[in-house]
Amino acid sequence: MIKKISKLLMVLLPLTFVLYFCQEFILSNFFNHLEFKLTTISIYFFHFFTVIVSYVLLVIVNKYFFPQTGYAFLAFGIIKMGLSVYFLTPVIQSNLADKVPDVLSFFIPFFIYLFLETIFSVTLLNSSNLNDNQ
Repeated sequence: MIKKISKLLMVLLPLTFVLYFCQEFILSNFFNHLEFKLTTISIYFFHFFTVIVSYVLLVIVNKYFFPQTGYAFLAFGIIKMGLSVYFLTPVIQSNLADKVPDVLSFFIPFFIYLFLETIFSVTLLNSSNLNDNQ
């Protein structure tokens, strides 16, 4: 169980740092005239922790309730979508003239993290050997 989570962390930590600094560089050099309601660091903390928590819970479900792992993956995805809407509430309720930059700065990393989480989750779902799930 720890091995699976550490594999995710070995990919997720460097990816988070690289994506954060790339986005921060792009926003500060090319879009410094725009006002953002959400900070880049808060966006990446949100994505990092939601992926970690959902994957750890998915590994636990996989270990103890192997047949329900797919349903758990779907449930965690729906919960993450709800949390995303809640996280974006300040943008939705703001008086900003253009909300698109904030939404894009959130959803571009969202889909990158979703893709990464899906790869690791599908690998977990495809582990047919029950000894791999220990």
